[in-house]
Amino acid sequence: MAVKIKQPAGKLTVMEEGVTAARGFHAGGLHCGMRRKRKDLGWLFSEVPATASAVYTTNLFQAAPLQVTKETIAAGKSLQGLIVNSAVANACTGEEGLQNAYQMRHWFAEKMGLQDYHVAVNSTGVIGEQLPMHKIRNGIDQITLDMASCNDFNQAILTTDTFTKTAYVQLVINEKTVTIGGSAKGSGMINPNMATMLAFVTTDAAIETEALDHTLRTTVNKTFNAITVDGDTSTNDTVMVMANGMAGNQTITMRNKEDLELFQHGLSIVCKELAKQIARDGEGATKLVEVYVKGCQLRKNAQAIGKSIVGSSLVKTAIFGADVNWGRIICAAGYSGIPFNTKKVSVSLGDIEIVRYGLPLAFDEPVVQNYLKHEKEIHITVDLNEGQEEAYSWGCDLSYEYVRINASYRT
Repeated sequence: MAVKIKQPAGKLTVMEEGVTAARGFHAGGLHCGMRRKRKDLGWLFSEVPATASAVYTTNLFQAAPLQVTKETIAAGKSLQGLIVNSAVANACTGEEGLQNAYQMRHWFAEKMGLQDYHVAVNSTGVIGEQLPMHKIRNGIDQITLDMASCNDFNQAILTTDTFTKTAYVQLVINEKTVTIGGSAKGSGMINPNMATMLAFVTTDAAIETEALDHTLRTTVNKTFNAITVDGDTSTNDTVMVMANGMAGNQTITMRNKEDLELFQHGLSIVCKELAKQIARDGEGATKLVEVYVKGCQLRKNAQAIGKSIVGSSLVKTAIFGADVNWGRIICAAGYSGIPFNTKKVSVSLGDIEIVRYGLPLAFDEPVVQNYLKHEKEIHITVDLNEGQEEAYSWGCDLSYEYVRINASYRT
């Protein structure tokens, strides 16, 4: 049962539905032959055109589908469909790859009775290979609304992921129940600044384009951009939101601060949960690592320090090995590029403070080691004691399995 949020302090409901939790959205997935057995072609459809916004990877080698989708959204600020494949990223594929992305868009638009400019296209997988277009055409030809299944969509977008990633939340705006739901994929090559990370969020809220753009960018900076698995930013990262207005609420605008704040809170809950699921499913990961940095003068500084810590290979391996080597934590904070007074810093692992005002404290090492060894979520707190700003960052430990997976990714 979904939880209804009546003010910005709500709870989250995580369900399989993901991108189909909101009214009017349908999704599905199928196997078209790009992968040996697993589903590899996913699709999303809205019964009516939806206001759309997206953010993309900062990698200079942006994949062809991103170029097409950016052009599509920029042209009309609305979408009604999405076609996405796994196995092949369609990145670094030149003019042929670009034309293939346009062709994917056209085939799906034609199949669903849409205009090309109402369809987005995404890909994820191996870089530098051309798409097998005959397989994609055959897959698109099989799509019907009768075969809609959100779980099939969730499966079709995966690469090295070990589980699907979904979340949705319901809240009340103008006495109307509004649903925000999302599905995501991501396991390796994760260091978003907007990795292969894809996240698709849908909502039946009515919201103007400017307000949707604002809430998405603000939310991404605090959620997806706060995670790292291996420090690699992919060529295909995309976070996309579609809002079809079928909840019937009064349109949310930048001028209506209360409704805008409530919608952003709901979007943040969904995106934070998806981001944490991605971090938890880091390739070969055994633990989710959450770094909470507080006492900063600027929030962006807190996030930079947190990502430096959670992205440190030495911190990650220490957590995997249950090694209480707190020096690696302060070392990673120190090279984050953010200036701070090292004599004011305090550090805790879980509930146990191990550094206070820059100096080590006596603590029961076996207790902390037991915490690192047996808990599935490891919490690190760093307090700079210099201000009121704070930020969370998420990542995972680094295991032998990560090397095995990535040493044979193409085989």
